[in-house]
Amino acid sequence: MPFLRVAVLTFGFFLIATPAAFRLSGSKGTSPADHLRRFLSRARDLNRLVLSEGPTKAWSAIRYRVYSDSTSLGLRRDLRQPFDKPMAKIPVTVRPISANDDMSALDPEPDLPPDEAMARLAQRRLLQSGLRVCYVAIAPNGTPCYMQWAIPATENPRVRAVFGNLYPLLASDEALLEGAYTPTAYRGKGIMGAAMAQVAERAADYGARWVITFVDERNSASVKGCVRAGFAPYLKRHEKFRLFYRQVRFEPIEASGDAS
Repeated sequence: MPFLRVAVLTFGFFLIATPAAFRLSGSKGTSPADHLRRFLSRARDLNRLVLSEGPTKAWSAIRYRVYSDSTSLGLRRDLRQPFDKPMAKIPVTVRPISANDDMSALDPEPDLPPDEAMARLAQRRLLQSGLRVCYVAIAPNGTPCYMQWAIPATENPRVRAVFGNLYPLLASDEALLEGAYTPTAYRGKGIMGAAMAQVAERAADYGARWVITFVDERNSASVKGCVRAGFAPYLKRHEKFRLFYRQVRFEPIEASGDAS
């Protein structure tokens, strides 16, 4: 088994490294150092996935980046429009994350589904990225039951460094919601819609009128949570991986009466 783990990790490393090496100086708006940081970060995640979850789950992550097509919905909310925030099944309080918060819900565990294992790794990677501003929703017992970033336009360079071309450049009156995560123990309680609505409103503190977010269009639960939080579709993002090279295309959705 150790040999198999090392073999999968080595194979994945070269699959990632070969195309990445050719692209280090080729992408607009992204420096070679940004490419290298993203590459090393994902290589570390692959290593953690192999060691904690086994080569099968790591291979599924590699396979996705070898060949895949996906579409995400871009949704936005106009903070100037009145909106009655939804309530969760438990009361939650939203505030910026603290160094004292218990984030053990992001720890790896045996026998996790591949999607959940990768989601936890992605959240830890965002926490280490330095992106501003991460908010948490606190349950009555004092434990974080939801987390999400409300990223102002001043973070555009760091957004590009962390995500590459995955998001459109934020205008001065826009903010991006990213990194939504509900720990498994708190799912099914309507927390996402309630907490997300509050996180979105925090973006007004940074001068944002519009708050945008992106969700895989097949993730109906997350799409419904966004709609409950006051968001409406306005854009489609088409993402294509071919041999670890990602192409992203944005397609506007016909306007449906947004205020100008």
